[in-house]
Amino acid sequence: MNIDTLIKNRKVYDDISIYQALKMMDVEKSKVLFVFNYDEDFISILTIGDIQRAIIREHSLSTKISEILDKHKIIATCDEEIEEIKAKMLKLRAECMPILDRDGKLINILFWNDLFLDGTKIDDRKINLPVVIMAGGKGTRLKPLTNVIPKPLVPVGEKTILEEIMDQFESIGCMEFYMSVNYKYDMLEFYLNQLEHKYNINFFKEEKPLGTIGSVSLLKDKINTPFFVSNCDILIDQDFRDVYDYHVENKNDITIITAVKNFQIPYGVIETTTNGVMTGLTEKPEFNYMINTGVYVLQPDLIYEIPENEFFHITHLMEKVRTKGGRIGCFPVSENSWRDIGEWDEYLKLIRV
Repeated sequence: MNIDTLIKNRKVYDDISIYQALKMMDVEKSKVLFVFNYDEDFISILTIGDIQRAIIREHSLSTKISEILDKHKIIATCDEEIEEIKAKMLKLRAECMPILDRDGKLINILFWNDLFLDGTKIDDRKINLPVVIMAGGKGTRLKPLTNVIPKPLVPVGEKTILEEIMDQFESIGCMEFYMSVNYKYDMLEFYLNQLEHKYNINFFKEEKPLGTIGSVSLLKDKINTPFFVSNCDILIDQDFRDVYDYHVENKNDITIITAVKNFQIPYGVIETTTNGVMTGLTEKPEFNYMINTGVYVLQPDLIYEIPENEFFHITHLMEKVRTKGGRIGCFPVSENSWRDIGEWDEYLKLIRV
């Protein structure tokens, strides 16, 4: 296959910004781009991991990717046998391997799924961490559907939202689930008890609304390892093992998965000073923010920082951690990697795909 066809729509030049690269990954539903200079020389590959590490290192989204590229990534040459290349990919757990000729020109790209037909996974690590799912809300944004069924049981394809979330965690080895329930909890428990699954589900009920993290106080003495917390209406296209690795390596008390969100004001924005004198004009400015997705990793001791039987949000816990000098880390994902399907617009987009 012609190399241009092979990398169609995933070829970029090294002067684009991190944000532009993220948008292209979202559009192409790919986590790898192939970077060239304007002399058409292949430079390197750019992965979502490269971008996430750059954002964590506080590079702005306007930074050119040339500044964050790892130009020493391991590649293969046309002189290597296929088994050598496979061994190299297996060691690196690399999604793809560029093949260069003797002049350094990109002539081919081998992809994991094309080489490992026996089902060998890129990453087969298992992290059996507890997962707490906050499933007690009324789902008011999805009314009138949630007048009939609880939000976690809203269908997404052939499964429910809740099953999609749990299956993603189960795929990386998480087998112990704690389900915070309240609204229509009897229907939720009945449905989940009928399912054939490998994981264990422990239900715990808040007798009154306790906020976005308050009910977790009921898990004192039940969880003694780091654990995930997830809202029941959030889907994130991200390997949660990477999030946990970041959490451990940075010794975080809380890690928040954040989504890069872009907003553009469709007008010229004017800046003024005393007496309305104009000092500046920016045409259709763009602003980038990190949005809280509603998925976290928490240290187990934080359960004891949550007051019992009190309304308590995750933001209250974050402020408590910060006041005590604790560390809260943010792990970024691209805008389209995060789907908040607890409202009609996003839910309808998802089921129409």
